[in-house]
Amino acid sequence: MILLLPLLGLAVVLYLWLSRRGSTLTRDCRWREYRAEGAWRCAACGAEWRGAGTPRDCLRERRPAGD
Repeated sequence: MILLLPLLGLAVVLYLWLSRRGSTLTRDCRWREYRAEGAWRCAACGAEWRGAGTPRDCLRERRPAGD
């Protein structure tokens, strides 16, 4: 039983690491698509994305694309 406890702890840490690695979207970002302009805008920080696909990263520190 004592041997299973460290294995369970390692499994939990591994699961948390893998789930975090899969998504870099921060909690505050709320992306909205503006199809007429071909852009995505964050409702929380105002960042803009004009690349292909849905944005996954918080672009708060970067300049908006297309400027």
